[in-house]
Amino acid sequence: MLKFPKSATLIAAAIFLSGPVSAEKLGLGRSALPEEIAAWDREIRPDGTGLPVGSGDALVGEEIFADQCAACHGDFAEGIDNWPKLAGGADTLDHEDPLKTVGSYWPYLSTAYDYIKRSMPYGNAGTLSDDDVYSIVAYILYSNDLIEDDFVLSNETFLDVEMPNAAGFILDDRAQTEYVQWSGEPCMENCKSEVKVTMRALVLDVTPEEEKTEVAAVVEAEVVPEPVAAPVVEVAAFDVELAEAGVKVFKKCKSCHQIGDGAKNKSGPILNGIFENAAGAVDGFKYSKAMRKAADAGLVWDNVELAAFLAKPKTYMKGTKMSFAGLKKEKDQLAIVEFLKSLED
Repeated sequence: MLKFPKSATLIAAAIFLSGPVSAEKLGLGRSALPEEIAAWDREIRPDGTGLPVGSGDALVGEEIFADQCAACHGDFAEGIDNWPKLAGGADTLDHEDPLKTVGSYWPYLSTAYDYIKRSMPYGNAGTLSDDDVYSIVAYILYSNDLIEDDFVLSNETFLDVEMPNAAGFILDDRAQTEYVQWSGEPCMENCKSEVKVTMRALVLDVTPEEEKTEVAAVVEAEVVPEPVAAPVVEVAAFDVELAEAGVKVFKKCKSCHQIGDGAKNKSGPILNGIFENAAGAVDGFKYSKAMRKAADAGLVWDNVELAAFLAKPKTYMKGTKMSFAGLKKEKDQLAIVEFLKSLED
């Protein structure tokens, strides 16, 4: 298995500050005290060694994540622009274009805790408490469907979490098996006189291309696929127990949507009374062109359409403004739909 060493930067800093060169030869500064080195020389190992005493859960972590992390990583850890996605990508590592996230790729949960504690939030590293970090890691795990939202992550329960790709790494033996092939002096002969792009990147979106015309961009944004019917289990006219489960699932939605008396449109519209009503009909909310076109075509939010949209919003409706990746579990989709039935306009 790969080993994750201490930060080379921190080690170099400790050597520089404590070494005799800076303090004696150059006459700069002084040797670092043992307690000063210890403050930086932290390490959390995959077996839990080095974890601080503390705890946190996804419910608390959601609030901290929204304040400290969402500006770059999205409200649902889905990533914004080129900032990393932290959730999703399950079962994609054997695809041509795998999505490598904490949930799909990282073999050790200790790496997530260690990195967040050392380096996050961006521009303000080191300001999170141990409990804050436990809560954020718990929220990331929850966003990857690896724990339930009431699971308390702590130094005592840390190893109870199984990372899906824990067995997906092998020992890096290239120093023994490959480096010898690269030894020797470079020939520096018959080099090309001109270097230019001759091929396109097949997977990574890095090769420049001409911008789409304004008309083409508008047409693409307005393309609305035919509603995709997701498998929905038939339930009674109103299932109280299922709706109560939906209250719990709705915690994934509340950062963008408000409900109840006094609800206001946020980044998403209020959701009072949307069930069995026309799509894109909430007053005062600026819907995407795709949603407005679907509404004009007669889309109504019933059991089937709501479940399909909640499963994969961007697949269901290309051009939607909803950034949420979707509810993977069918039981969560059904619970939210049932909960939405209970919300009167």
